[in-house]
Amino acid sequence: MSSAQAPPPYLPGHGLLAGRTAVVTAAAGAGIGGATARRLLEEGARIVVSDAHTRRLKETEAELAAEFGADRVTALPCDVTDEGQVGALFDHAEEHHGRLDVVVNNAGLGGTADLADMTDEQWSKVLDVTLNGTFRCTRAALRRMRAAGAGGVVVNNASVAGWRAQRGQAHYAAAKAGVMALTRCAAVEAAAYGVRVNAVSPSLAMHPHLAKVTTPRLLAELTSREAFGRHAEPWEVANVIVFLASGYSSYLTGEVLSVSSQHP
Repeated sequence: MSSAQAPPPYLPGHGLLAGRTAVVTAAAGAGIGGATARRLLEEGARIVVSDAHTRRLKETEAELAAEFGADRVTALPCDVTDEGQVGALFDHAEEHHGRLDVVVNNAGLGGTADLADMTDEQWSKVLDVTLNGTFRCTRAALRRMRAAGAGGVVVNNASVAGWRAQRGQAHYAAAKAGVMALTRCAAVEAAAYGVRVNAVSPSLAMHPHLAKVTTPRLLAELTSREAFGRHAEPWEVANVIVFLASGYSSYLTGEVLSVSSQHP
């Protein structure tokens, strides 16, 4: 195991997404979604944040609006397993900001159960949020971007679990592998109307919610696999999402970028 290194300095914004409108799912709180919303604002975007947790979403909206301006931040609760709510979210983005340029599909659900003991309900719930939810949101985004004819970008949040085996994670790993395949297929189709679709694949990005639902022993084991001897900060994953959303990745589509320092 490598000795732990300190995270690098937080990078300032450079206006990479000035004038763009972005939707971020599961954006409430201190995880990757919340960090991504902040980074998009720092890069000049207008954003719509959504989450299934209404109270946390309101708190996130108020915090970001106070810092970046109420005209640049709006929020709408959305359960990505509900097609009606997904449609309402994307309609809201277009109605409120006049356009839709970037969609970050961050919503996902985990859990731990050995496959032999896993119930149909456990399997289906994780798949419905993590894979089907990404499908619903990607479909909604592509329909609107195709009709607008102005291009656009979709960035999905996958996971190294989609590539690497981990006990108790069959449902989550299958869902994230599905997100990777969905990303590649959607990218081939969307290229015809100028829309790029990519994904990030983080290994271990620490935030308070993850710490609550994961044992210290497992977190220590996962951290020990990281070459830097530490977990990623959520904003380090958000930086890569911003890269994929910006013009700096103009020739990338159908790619899954690993945001990881894991070693075998």
